[in-house]
Amino acid sequence: MAQMHFYVPDDFAKLIRQRAKQANMPVSRYLVQVIRNELGSGWPDHYFDEIYGGWQGSGEPRKRPGETEDPRDR
Repeated sequence: MAQMHFYVPDDFAKLIRQRAKQANMPVSRYLVQVIRNELGSGWPDHYFDEIYGGWQGSGEPRKRPGETEDPRDR
């Protein structure tokens, strides 16, 4: 496992220690959880290019039932 060293402002350090204590975790484990939540919550690279952008429809904008205008025109 890699080891990282970095600087944070004193007020951040205090808040990190408080949150780790509330979570009943060592600071390092708490920070791993925070980072994992941040980095692991995004969409995979090129997801929308391959999924959403891969739509091969009629070329007409898609509309929901009852929708009268293209929401991109707003």
